[in-house]
Amino acid sequence: MPSRILTARGIPRFFRSIGDGREKVLMKKKIRVVVARLGMDAHWRGSIVVARALRDAGMEVIYLGNQLPETIVATAIQEDADIVGLSTLSGNHMVLAPEVVRILREKGMGEVNVILGGAIPPDDVPKLKELGIAEIFGPGTPIKKIIEFVSGPI
Repeated sequence: MPSRILTARGIPRFFRSIGDGREKVLMKKKIRVVVARLGMDAHWRGSIVVARALRDAGMEVIYLGNQLPETIVATAIQEDADIVGLSTLSGNHMVLAPEVVRILREKGMGEVNVILGGAIPPDDVPKLKELGIAEIFGPGTPIKKIIEFVSGPI
């Protein structure tokens, strides 16, 4: 059974004896999530609520506010993000969200999942998933469902 301590940054470190008097350090990495609102979308409450919930669930959240795809991707690269969470209610999701996925792939970060929240018409959901959006969360989605998705395998 491993022993557990927290480092100064709050990252759990687990120690397990490897049999010869030494201990092997096993580290669990915090999930890093970049959260941004697409373009000039003025609807901020949902993105703030989700960002805080992810933080409270133990994730490291980098909140950008309103940004364009190039800045979102640059931040995801700089911050070594595991997930990019996008929020939109302004109808720009069919252009800007797939652009984030495209640029991530172009920059060699295609393994980073991109999720999208907001008022997305049901007819757009399959198209967005085809374009690389990992999951879409509409209004009224329980926060627990978002946390469970983000906490899943990366």
